[in-house]
Amino acid sequence: MPFCYTRTIHFPDTDAAGVVFFANYLAIAHEAYEEALGTAGMKLHSFFSDTGTVVPIAKSEAEYLRPLVCGDKLRVTVTPTVLTPHSFELRYEFFRIGPTEKLAARIRTEHVCIASATRERHPFPATLAEWLKNG
Repeated sequence: MPFCYTRTIHFPDTDAAGVVFFANYLAIAHEAYEEALGTAGMKLHSFFSDTGTVVPIAKSEAEYLRPLVCGDKLRVTVTPTVLTPHSFELRYEFFRIGPTEKLAARIRTEHVCIASATRERHPFPATLAEWLKNG
């Protein structure tokens, strides 16, 4: 079942045209990702230092279906899927909440787990593996 994150669009999220700046969709997606991990019980302040791993984004894709503006209420779903023993994808759907809920964007990111010391691919830490399995 996807994780759901709710948020309001604020002035700093938007560009001169008054709509969410394209790169800020990725920032909001990352907020949702962090919230999902925290809700799953991961200690975000020490996750990387405790596990000796980092999980950079190797690829991202976005579809912008309708504009979001300041004041819009937003629901973002996060759905993780394991790709390999050391990589996974996150699919995000951005819904504008209102009298009629509308899908506003789709974001997809691919993450790879690597050892922080060697930068070589590394299996998922146990807590991350558990989150991916249950996500």
